[in-house]
Amino acid sequence: MQRYELEAWLGDDRDLASEQVDELLRTADEIEEQYPDEDDREDREAALTAAYRLMVEAPEDLVAELAAARTAARAAERKALVALRQVAVTRISNGDATEAGFAQQAGVDRMAVRRWLGKR
Repeated sequence: MQRYELEAWLGDDRDLASEQVDELLRTADEIEEQYPDEDDREDREAALTAAYRLMVEAPEDLVAELAAARTAARAAERKALVALRQVAVTRISNGDATEAGFAQQAGVDRMAVRRWLGKR
């Protein structure tokens, strides 16, 4: 990443000294090495945002917020999987869907669907 790109990303209200921008630029380069693929764009963005926030926020608050977000995401994933399981069991049992078709539509592995149906 070039410095001008980082400065554009930071915007005008960055609250960082020049040395901090240099440090964040080094960190951005390390992040790009860790997540080099084009498909990793969101990961790079999340890592760079966290690095910036670590410079301007209390670390304890940032860690607490990120931990809470992770806990909430896990709970949301669990609820979605439980709901998908119920829909799979009902639709497949009624003959409204096939195991493979439901798995593809739901974005899950067919073996997971078979497990939900007690076939594995």
